[in-house]
Amino acid sequence: MSPPILPGATVGVLGSGQLGRMFAIAARRMGYRVHTLSPDDDTPTGQVADLEVKAPYEDLEAVARFARQVSVVTFEFENVPARTAQVAAEHAPVRPSGAVLHTTQHRGREKEFLSEAGLPLAPWARVRSLADLEAALATLGCPAVLKTAGWGYDGKGQVKVARPEDAAAAWERLGVEDAVLEAFVDFEREVSVVAARGVGGAFAHYGVIANDHANHILDVSVAPAPVSAALVDEAVALARTVLELLDVVGVLCVELFVTRDGRLLVNELAPRPHNSGHLTFDACVTSQFEQQLRAICGLPLGSTELLRPAAMANLLGDAWQPGEPDWAAALALPEVKLHLYGKLVPRPGRKMGHLTALGATPEEARARVVEARARLAPTSPGRTGG
Repeated sequence: MSPPILPGATVGVLGSGQLGRMFAIAARRMGYRVHTLSPDDDTPTGQVADLEVKAPYEDLEAVARFARQVSVVTFEFENVPARTAQVAAEHAPVRPSGAVLHTTQHRGREKEFLSEAGLPLAPWARVRSLADLEAALATLGCPAVLKTAGWGYDGKGQVKVARPEDAAAAWERLGVEDAVLEAFVDFEREVSVVAARGVGGAFAHYGVIANDHANHILDVSVAPAPVSAALVDEAVALARTVLELLDVVGVLCVELFVTRDGRLLVNELAPRPHNSGHLTFDACVTSQFEQQLRAICGLPLGSTELLRPAAMANLLGDAWQPGEPDWAAALALPEVKLHLYGKLVPRPGRKMGHLTALGATPEEARARVVEARARLAPTSPGRTGG
């Protein structure tokens, strides 16, 4: 096993969004330097990194130069081309590996991996033509969800197919030549397990987090989730199997459905810190971002103990539409924390930040974070001033 990469070393991040920003904050706090590469500048990650490199991921010479200047490379979202990770790996360890990226950035390959591993997931089919779609609908039934095989995120690149006769319109609307069709799941709730695996195979997890979505975007997450101990054990075991089979070094999130009859179905994998795990920054001994750093640097994994029940609420650009949010009104609740990502333009649907709230119970934490977000509206009764 290679020696650990110690504080003072430089860590490279492919990608430059909010996940990289929070990772960079954790890394800087522990004494590491951080370089980031993406096609943009003045990015959420770049604002707190030591060096921000602006280059397309397809500029493999720039990627090679970037990797030569760091001790280890990681990524903060999965839509980095696998070839980029492969070139970086010629000059520095890439963790998780490009092979993990290759599997999880493509829904077809991801579902084939899960199926071959015998893990539970909703019935599905590969779709590469309208004829494939019509045949799959005949087998899986309606309603069903047609999704692009690659480059989907936050509900983008998917179409619900309510009736077989809607197949042609759905295929045309999706506008790709590689897709998957998933049987519609009548679920009770959506949950996630954020877990980490070290260089030597050590495993750590943050239990089960409950997630509510709005318009296909994560809205509120709560930990611990209101599920049975047996379901927690099953979900964590599923996550551990995924990380071990993929030989992950780093953090990976397993998104799951809990069906109305109590079964778990794997929905998607994210080979990085996850939106639902943002609450760990304030509520756990070791955040998911520090854990990612520890894992990729070969350090011992940290305690994932949840110090108090917690909830996280996303802040989308919509919150800026009536005017500047009333930050003081939200922060008048003393157990609320504000995280803004440094994005310059608050477009509707764009993740601009999040709030975290702690509470004596998960229900109290959820109510508190929802109230805090409601107070942001300039016309809110809780407004404290201009």
